[in-house]
Amino acid sequence: MSPATMLKEALSRATVSPFDELVAYEYLYSRDEMTLKRVTEMTVGSDRLPLQALLEESGLFDPRPSDEYREVEEYVSRKAGTFDLAIKGTPSWPESLADSERPAPILYFRGSLSLMSMRSFSVVGSRKASSEGLSLAAQIAEDLAKDNKAVVTGLAAGIDTSATMSALKYGSGCVVGVIGTPIDECYPRENQKLVDAMLEENGLIVSQVPFYRYHVQPFKTKRYYFPERNELMAAISDATIIVEASDTSGTLTQARACAHQGRPLFITKHCYDNESLSWPRKWAQRDYVHVISNAAEVLEIMDDLSLYRGSHE
Repeated sequence: MSPATMLKEALSRATVSPFDELVAYEYLYSRDEMTLKRVTEMTVGSDRLPLQALLEESGLFDPRPSDEYREVEEYVSRKAGTFDLAIKGTPSWPESLADSERPAPILYFRGSLSLMSMRSFSVVGSRKASSEGLSLAAQIAEDLAKDNKAVVTGLAAGIDTSATMSALKYGSGCVVGVIGTPIDECYPRENQKLVDAMLEENGLIVSQVPFYRYHVQPFKTKRYYFPERNELMAAISDATIIVEASDTSGTLTQARACAHQGRPLFITKHCYDNESLSWPRKWAQRDYVHVISNAAEVLEIMDDLSLYRGSHE
């Protein structure tokens, strides 16, 4: 029995077949003209699962018997056992993702998905951070973790790594890593031990990056998954804390996502007071943006204004 057949039989017992939806998502995404925005319009935006969207978009032509579809199916099947799935339309899919501008219908994950239901904060910033920035990120993450809040990071070098290591040390696994690669890869590679430690401590790794498309596309186009990763981070977090970031930092993608999603954004005073930067003072003029010195101020503002997800439901 082939790996594809074994995986399909194992997963097809549910009303929604995870395997069928996974392959349909991967196949949709494998098309040359496809983008995450287009995939989400076809699926979440149209209240359709990936397989339904694929068949309706294909009309009389069912692509599943084709060589191209089978190639995607076989490639994905070889990844069996390395991940789990949260699918739109099932209880495991975090409804907070619907606030994203591009909510993927498939979320790949490893570890404890229950962390998605915790109060959570993204702690993010520059890859080439200052020593003061690294120390501040670690302190903020430590204080959040000690208060039983999940710390969400992109597992990038610099601020993200410092926050992740600190939260993992003090928070008993309350750490969520959102990555811009397929779920079975790690970037930067030197953070693989950190990923392993997170999973050993019941942390969570999530991704929306498709295996097959990532495998076959040119290297230079893979960078676009990282700003999409930041949008996902903003959606699954109650708020985002930017510790340190330049005027051209990719972290500002997450700031813009907070604006779109109605999520609070916190900028550290350390970053705000940096006279070489212009973005913090521009952003601080917005109603939902707050300048803070520490995690205690973040928590106080969130509690006073009832800014947590679900507070008004």
